Amino acid sequence: MTGDHTYRDPKNPGAPVIPRAEWDIGPYNRYTFQNVRDFVPTTRVWRGTGAVSPLAEAHQDLSAIRFSHDGTERTIGTFLDETFTDGLLIMHGGKIVSETYMNGMRPETLHLSQSVGKSVVGALAGIIVGRGLLDPQAAVTAYLPELEKTAYRGATMQQVLDMTTGTTFDETYTAPDSHVAKLDAACGWKERKSVNWPQTVWQLILELSEAERPHGAAFQYRSIETDVLAFILQRVTGKMLAELVSEEIWMPMGAEHDASFTVDPAGYALACGGFNASLRDYGRFAAMIAAGGTFNGRQIVPAAWVAETRSGGNHAVFGSDYRFVLPNGAYHNQFWVEDVDRPVLMSRGVFGQLLYMDQDADFIAVKLSTWPDFINAKRTKLTLAAIHAIRNAVLAR
Repeated sequence: MTGDHTYRDPKNPGAPVIPRAEWDIGPYNRYTFQNVRDFVPTTRVWRGTGAVSPLAEAHQDLSAIRFSHDGTERTIGTFLDETFTDGLLIMHGGKIVSETYMNGMRPETLHLSQSVGKSVVGALAGIIVGRGLLDPQAAVTAYLPELEKTAYRGATMQQVLDMTTGTTFDETYTAPDSHVAKLDAACGWKERKSVNWPQTVWQLILELSEAERPHGAAFQYRSIETDVLAFILQRVTGKMLAELVSEEIWMPMGAEHDASFTVDPAGYALACGGFNASLRDYGRFAAMIAAGGTFNGRQIVPAAWVAETRSGGNHAVFGSDYRFVLPNGAYHNQFWVEDVDRPVLMSRGVFGQLLYMDQDADFIAVKLSTWPDFINAKRTKLTLAAIHAIRNAVLAR
């Protein structure tokens, strides 16, 4: 790094530079999401020394599949082009049906997944709960008594898992003084705009003293909830998050590549959005969830946890802001539920990251993207329409 800028190409010092304050947004994300460790510190999620779990392949050409959305007919090929795709993986019946790399991405490339990482942490929580080390109905302060002076007093771990606490946290990505802007600085992604801003993620959590509603009253998407969860997991196990994901998920899953988390100035791995992995390893994780927590010949996440995650979403607390994309959806245990009447689990991240896990159809899709905007509800609906068209075509063949 040189001053406030990082060169895109060290062999060409005259090339355009990427501003430090904008490295993670469009158009720079077209490059940076595949090169995160060049911009912020990271810690390794070791895959271990075991054999890579094999993925059977039965490739099909999906590019010509046609589908209609909002009155416009497209092919999957044109859809991939217009939605800033970096990677797409489709699996059915445990086999890779299609694997596409775009925008210079390669099979070994680690791609930032933003909030997809929340589901990795949710799955990890299921493992630790299954061992009897955590009680989802226990108070957050039973594990983190330091939060007694914050708005998390009285909240349960389950409410943190479901993002239904009443804690005030402004998730407005484009607002310069929002809580999520402070999180960007506290986690080490951006510079602090004031000496009064928290220096670490833990310090930010300790400053969340305001509540906007009673705990459990409504779902509201708050990234910081996943970080609260991660600190609970670290407290009860005595291990750091990257080590836990390595030992409990990445190693037993037979991951092909090491993964990574970005880390804050205190060395804390950012649970809510700093996870990076390769396309196939995201596919292994998604396939494991879609198989009831089983993969590589092992029960990795308790089957009961996965089943309850699919069936336990509460649509009643799922507000109108979220129903535009998911009219009958829910959020539970750090996963999105597409439709509570036909549970399909999803992991979603800003700028177009998606894991789609349909257990009933034995179908999964992974889409890694670099949209120019943080969120775009119309583009999300288009993406789901494309995934549905792919699923229907694959099941019909």
